[in-house]
Amino acid sequence: MKKTFALLCGVWLSCAVSVARADIPDPDVLIKSTVREVLDIVRADKELRAGNQKKMLELVDAKVLPHFNFERMTKLAVGKAWRSATPEQKKALQSEFRILLVRTYTKAFTSYRDQIIEVKPLKLDAAMDEVTVKTEIIKPGAQQPILVDYDLEKTPDGWKVFDLTVEGVSLVTSYRGTFADQVQQIGIDGLIKTLVDKNRTAATNAASAEKAESK
Repeated sequence: MKKTFALLCGVWLSCAVSVARADIPDPDVLIKSTVREVLDIVRADKELRAGNQKKMLELVDAKVLPHFNFERMTKLAVGKAWRSATPEQKKALQSEFRILLVRTYTKAFTSYRDQIIEVKPLKLDAAMDEVTVKTEIIKPGAQQPILVDYDLEKTPDGWKVFDLTVEGVSLVTSYRGTFADQVQQIGIDGLIKTLVDKNRTAATNAASAEKAESK
């Protein structure tokens, strides 16, 4: 399931661009404009199209993070255990979960092959502080589009994504089940160690792959 989310959502996650705070766009406009602009960048960049992992990671790190509320995403993914975590544990969980998602989506970036992303218009009420933007990913040759929904919240810094739902399955809910089992078995510190080890392994593998390609 985690791979499915990464594969289908990586394109948009890697497509976030900085937005001028003086004119904060509506959430559907934000998604549509960021997708269009950054996909143009990808199409024009041979290294990104070739799957340069370092460059992709830098792109995601620089452009995606301002549009995601990783604190809320981590809180939702950890679930009940979040309330009993210490401030230090919460900080570590958020940091490692952020790295996990960013690396996953960076790897998924290479799956982009001229998909078309359609963003459905959103009827936005001024009183709304949380909305769901519905999109479809249309793959060349596929019979049915892939449905991807983005849950966003209004913040002083603009709209932020706090969950993704692919074909009816929530990203944070998917992680929550795994995290809950790990907390029950090895505790919060054990979950943190698991995430640290997973991220370290991913970083090592990425470095080895890049070294091998450079030979």
